[in-house]
Amino acid sequence: MVLLALGTLPPVLWLYRIFGTQIPWRPGETVSLSASLLISSIALWSVMLIRRGRFQWAIRQLMLLVAVILVVSYALTGLGAHVFEMPVQVLWLFVAGMMIGRKALWSMYGALVLALMLGAGADVRNEAMAPGHAFGDAVIRSVMFLLIALVIDRSVAALRESLKDAMARSAELEQANAQLLEEINAREQAQAQVLHAQKMEAVGRMASGLAHDFGHLLTLVDGYAANAVKATSEDERTAALEGVRSAAARADAQVGRLLHFARRDPGLAEGFDAAATIRDIAPMLRQTLGAANRLELGLPEPPVPIRLDREQFALVLLNLAANAADAMPEGGRFVLAARVVDGTTLEIAAGDDGGGVPEPLRERVFEPFFTTKPPDHGTGLGLAVARDLVEAAGGSLTLDPGGSASGAMFRIRLPLDVQASLGP
Repeated sequence: MVLLALGTLPPVLWLYRIFGTQIPWRPGETVSLSASLLISSIALWSVMLIRRGRFQWAIRQLMLLVAVILVVSYALTGLGAHVFEMPVQVLWLFVAGMMIGRKALWSMYGALVLALMLGAGADVRNEAMAPGHAFGDAVIRSVMFLLIALVIDRSVAALRESLKDAMARSAELEQANAQLLEEINAREQAQAQVLHAQKMEAVGRMASGLAHDFGHLLTLVDGYAANAVKATSEDERTAALEGVRSAAARADAQVGRLLHFARRDPGLAEGFDAAATIRDIAPMLRQTLGAANRLELGLPEPPVPIRLDREQFALVLLNLAANAADAMPEGGRFVLAARVVDGTTLEIAAGDDGGGVPEPLRERVFEPFFTTKPPDHGTGLGLAVARDLVEAAGGSLTLDPGGSASGAMFRIRLPLDVQASLGP
């Protein structure tokens, strides 16, 4: 843009000088006009070079030719012929300093001073001015250009320093962003590993209950098989075989539910009915609690839609059931009750008949790796992971205040998803 201005403005100024003023044509102005038009042509040529990607070559070539033309033009015509061009000469200082550097700026200033002194000498030789007046005028112009060059020099230095600092900050920011992305990826991987570990711990707890249930199913299979052997009619044999198939189907369903829960799939938020899901995972909850404990459900009949990953929701409840089972080694009751609060929030209360949480430990139950269980009986991550999962879904998991003899009561609050499209 600057070079376009340098290529177009001087011809416009000279047109104004020729046709818009009544100032008599001075000696030497023809040479000055020719030099000005030559410089404008070079500026426009440099614009073409820049458009082709040869920026530095174009600017340096332009500055060198301008310096030579200025020196020659002043030496031939003197100072008076160049009064009209002084604003344009300031632009040469600006272009040299801004687009090349300090060395180019002061080289251009030196060329201007040399041209002024040669111009003063030309005026003295041509007897256009007295020596004192001619060289005094050259000195005044030199000082004026010096002040302008100093301003450009300091401005360019400040600008380059600011750009350097900005580039350094940008590099630091990019490095910090890269580190942050690495930390986020590592955290996500660690969280996925912790979630899978919690699933495996829950699966391990369900194993004993599953074995108990499979014992009942195998007893049924054995009884139906015995009936089939003893059957005296085709109908009795068919009924016995149907019983075997029914028991096998129940066993297959339990195994499928357990394998589906244990899969290492990424979390996928979806809308679903929380009450229906709790009913679906009730067998897994009973297996986690063990035969000595019983599960009681208090669930609303109307759908209560929420939005989060269904398997993570099951993991939260299984963690609470596992803690309840540990708190009731002699047997007891684990209650899951759900209700809608204020029409916008689902509250699930999970309570047990165990010894509760002592007051000194109540503030630490959600700390990662904090556990009161003996070694090899838990990682201390269950409640911490459960709270993170609930909070990630926009809810909360809290422990009700109460004495240690009244058991523990945890409350899960999740926002209702009234626009959810409930799946099966």
